[in-house]
Amino acid sequence: MTCSSNFLFGCGQNNQGLFGGSAGLIGLGRDPLSLVQQTAAKYGHVFSYCLPLTSSSTGSLTFGKSARPSSAIKFTPFSKVTEGTSFYGLDTVGISVAGRKLLIAASVFSNSGTIIDSGTVITRLPPTAYSALKTAFRQAMKNYPLTTPLSLLDTCYDLTKYDTVTVCLAFAANSDDDSVAIFGNVQQRGLEVVYDLAGGKIGFGPPSCS
Repeated sequence: MTCSSNFLFGCGQNNQGLFGGSAGLIGLGRDPLSLVQQTAAKYGHVFSYCLPLTSSSTGSLTFGKSARPSSAIKFTPFSKVTEGTSFYGLDTVGISVAGRKLLIAASVFSNSGTIIDSGTVITRLPPTAYSALKTAFRQAMKNYPLTTPLSLLDTCYDLTKYDTVTVCLAFAANSDDDSVAIFGNVQQRGLEVVYDLAGGKIGFGPPSCS
């Protein structure tokens, strides 16, 4: 449907995908029809969001520059790999577990490229990178019992004896090392993520939501 002669807003009637109980999607990409692009004259190609850590908490979505001190946000340039697409790219350089950087060649990430996507739940990695992460994580969790994999999650633990529920490592491997990696929303929770399209950069900082 059309809200005005200069602004387009659509309603989905037959949505498919791993959306769970979601009612719809909001377009925040680079596409000309995205909310970010249609409101660029007012908000200057800048928006940010904070995804809460739990479903009982409140998140936030802000258009335009935030009143927060810029020193609280650490910026990095968008990757040039995704230029000309609707995606936002990141230049991933490595992964650390418990403060220790894993031995993964930088070419593993540069070959695949990485995008950040608030609509993807589970972070997807090149198989080589995921294998190293899984090995290190399982070693760190060796005192806890592994349990049956859940869908695409192959590293799950039965923590019922610890007064909590079964949990899984919220990462998964792509089919091959050339498929694009995705920084999903589980790893974005508890962060303030700032997209400065005009400045060609993305920032991460302490959460503004609870």
